[in-house]
Amino acid sequence: MGKLVVVALGGNALLRSNQKGTFQEQLQNVEETCEALMEFVKNDDRLVIGHGNGPQVGNVMLQHEAGHKTFGLPAMPMDYCVSETQGSIGYLIGMGFHRVMAKAGVNKNVVTMVTEVVVDKNDPMFGNPTKPVGPYYTKEEADALAAATGTRYNEDPRGRGWRKVVPSPKPLRIENIDIVRQLADNGNIVVTVGGGGIPVVVDNGIVTGVEAVIDKDLASSLAAVQINADAFYILTDVPQVYVNFKKENQKALSDVTVDEMKHYLAEGQFTEGSMAPKVRAAIAFVEATGKEAFITDAQGLVSKTGTKIRR
Repeated sequence: MGKLVVVALGGNALLRSNQKGTFQEQLQNVEETCEALMEFVKNDDRLVIGHGNGPQVGNVMLQHEAGHKTFGLPAMPMDYCVSETQGSIGYLIGMGFHRVMAKAGVNKNVVTMVTEVVVDKNDPMFGNPTKPVGPYYTKEEADALAAATGTRYNEDPRGRGWRKVVPSPKPLRIENIDIVRQLADNGNIVVTVGGGGIPVVVDNGIVTGVEAVIDKDLASSLAAVQINADAFYILTDVPQVYVNFKKENQKALSDVTVDEMKHYLAEGQFTEGSMAPKVRAAIAFVEATGKEAFITDAQGLVSKTGTKIRR
């Protein structure tokens, strides 16, 4: 039996910024990502996957709003929308794996768990929404939507437009995490904490969903810690982490310590809502376990390049 590995898939693994988000587009993207993840399957590693859902959950919310305006159907709250995307994206990941495994002559179960993640109802992030979800808008469109709905929109750091931002509270506990470990140890590929998990609060034993999106990297990091994973990978759309990103003195980071990454964070080298939470998630795993975390893209996973964060 190989290593126990947790991989957090970024939105790029599912939906590219220049795409409309059709089923075929997302399936093709997922299949390409699963091709890269086959490195773990071939090594007989036990694989647990977390994934983002920013574009998808935003699109689902837009569909609900359109149904409400056009047909009077009730729009569902965000925690419900997260549960929807956990199921649909898990289905896509399962289909992508089955396609690439069939080519490789491999047969494994892919199990998707609809996962609740407990947050603190008094988390300060509820008063400071920062998590981008949904499609990109022009500034004029975003201003009009903000005026009509009271929702906040922030400019994308890469200049792709303006996106809705929602609260992103810190994950405290992942429900049924022991079952995730059992399923992985039994040779199944497990998809969990999709979209960071369904955000819930627990009060006197009563579980209630809340309007938020938990950062999928932080939730995946917590899952990796709680199942005692041997390694934690964050897949994104750049091959390595950079300092002075997109500047003349841009520098790729290959092998860095936690203390170095904390220094870069303090300098403001990493953008909130983009690379900063990924770096924090990697640091949290390394500090809790003493093991290594990696940030890279799918190609870097195959070529063994990327950014390694170690104690």
